[in-house]
Amino acid sequence: MVHSGRRDAATSIRTAALCTVAGIGTALLVGLTAALTVSTPASAKPEFAAQTGLPCGQCHSNPAGGGKLKPFGEKFKENGFKVKK
Repeated sequence: MVHSGRRDAATSIRTAALCTVAGIGTALLVGLTAALTVSTPASAKPEFAAQTGLPCGQCHSNPAGGGKLKPFGEKFKENGFKVKK
């Protein structure tokens, strides 16, 4: 019967190790997911609206500015942030 006690101890150690590894793996997965989904600060510059006299929504999909650029905004960026006349 002494051998049974050793097996139980070994099984308990393996179970604890497996739980620890699973916990660390879960924490890493949650951390990676959070890092990939956290929003980034807007790169909109209100001074461009003041400089051009155009609303932020002229260049950006979001009317408040920031985020994805519309084709006009892409051209504005490519042209050194100047409006072609």
